[in-house]
Amino acid sequence: MSARSSEVTRPSLFWPVAVVVIPLVSLLAKIRVVGAEKLPGEGSFVLAPNHYSEFDPLVVAVAVWRAGRAPRFMAKESLFRIPVLGWIMRRTGMIPVARTSSATAAKQTMKQSAELVEHGRGVIVYPEGTLTRDPELWPMRGKSGAVRLALADGIPLVPMAQWGTQEIMGRYQKGLSLWPLRKPVRVLIGDPIDVSDLRGRAGEQAALTEATTRLMNAITVLLEQLRDEKAPAERWNPTTHGQKETGRLDS
Repeated sequence: MSARSSEVTRPSLFWPVAVVVIPLVSLLAKIRVVGAEKLPGEGSFVLAPNHYSEFDPLVVAVAVWRAGRAPRFMAKESLFRIPVLGWIMRRTGMIPVARTSSATAAKQTMKQSAELVEHGRGVIVYPEGTLTRDPELWPMRGKSGAVRLALADGIPLVPMAQWGTQEIMGRYQKGLSLWPLRKPVRVLIGDPIDVSDLRGRAGEQAALTEATTRLMNAITVLLEQLRDEKAPAERWNPTTHGQKETGRLDS
């Protein structure tokens, strides 16, 4: 495991939340984290996991906390307007994402990136933007939100894969599968992705596409290791299959 950072050891609102959330999640999932040392012990980072269950964020949050960092997510702006929840999200440093024009979104990304560097915080971004539409739960086409943040200020871009959560809550499932308790869930964190050659072209679509491809490839390789099988040669693209994507973290 990586050294626990001051954001975890210093008293904060994360402490009472962790006291409630971690025991509940641990009752449902026996989480094994491999590669936690690859998450920076201090400073900013962008962590990009795969996403196929509404229960995923809780697994990822517990894994990041165990790795010694505070789990902060990039979340829909509308969630910040919900009483109590919005207050907690703002106080814990979650990052709101607005559905805005590309020019405004780019400016917002630069601001968010600078704030991450300034405060030495990490952020968790689902690069698919929503639950994967792939029939076999492999990562689908990625979007550029995660790489935009990373490229803007040279922030480490760290891939993550997790597998087993679908046994607790399947994709689009209503409610949890409670029995048996402590279902095994494995989390694998990979090496930061080298996008140094693209940082001077962070405003170019071609560079964003290339960085996103590298990220999705890395996440897929990690998931192949967890599942002990090969992913399809062609990544699932909802548009070509006539599927509507409800989430958005830049196109």
